[in-house]
Amino acid sequence: MTSFEKRVSDLPRLGVGISGEFGSSAKGIDACWFHENYPTLLHFFEYGTDIDRGLDEHVRRCVAAGLPTTYHFLDINLEELIDLDDHWVNSTTSLAREIDARWLCGDAGRWHFSSRERGHQMLMPPILCKESALETAESIKIIQQKSGMLCLPENPPAIFYLGDMHILDYFSLVADKADCGILLDCAHLAIYQHSKGFTPTTGFDNFPFDRVVEAHIAGGSMTDVDGYRYIDDNHSPEPVEECWQILEHLVSKAKNLKAIVYECELNNPEECIENFVRLNELFPLEIRVLEGAR
Repeated sequence: MTSFEKRVSDLPRLGVGISGEFGSSAKGIDACWFHENYPTLLHFFEYGTDIDRGLDEHVRRCVAAGLPTTYHFLDINLEELIDLDDHWVNSTTSLAREIDARWLCGDAGRWHFSSRERGHQMLMPPILCKESALETAESIKIIQQKSGMLCLPENPPAIFYLGDMHILDYFSLVADKADCGILLDCAHLAIYQHSKGFTPTTGFDNFPFDRVVEAHIAGGSMTDVDGYRYIDDNHSPEPVEECWQILEHLVSKAKNLKAIVYECELNNPEECIENFVRLNELFPLEIRVLEGAR
């Protein structure tokens, strides 16, 4: 049994959750309120932050209310080992432990140029080549070793990529070399597939679905700029149909899937209810047992 297999077998099934970042509840959905009013629809909270801002009162209330959490870091270039210093690892681990996060996750892209500053946060995708994947894998290995927590790299959003690897091949290589899981963002993948002229599930033939521990889904819309059409990752309430296709395919294949995050926190709650219902029907908190099965 590999380290990943042991770690993932020990993880709880979290069900369907909602994302939030530092201060987001003041502008959108309060996860505690939503869970209190719709306890069958929302089961955990994924909190995103950087070590400079840390924890806000929103996530502290969620923890006090007993709502499970995961920790989404927003301030490191996983693709650059030089960015992985002890201060960041120790501080991130401390914040994640403080909210009893079940695991760590974050976009495997470039959050900043030069020194780590919040003002530099302009998330860009990794360069899709073997060298980049191997460096990202090494970063994740170090994070997992030093933190003692599973670290899930996420495919970030972009409409233009450098490198000749398919993004699913890139993350397959990362997961293999780091012996880690994957956070597959279905909305980001739909954007990538559309930008390349691929079908929504292109690249899934040899994809290691057993490595997918978490999935994201979010609203988007077709946008046209001077004749160039792309899917805008605007986190509106309604995901594009390609995003649903990817998620449904993923759920049917990913035996170690533990959580789905609906990134809708800046919308009106009433606009998101139907999709929360759909997500819970697709991925119930409790695994259904077929009638007559033993």
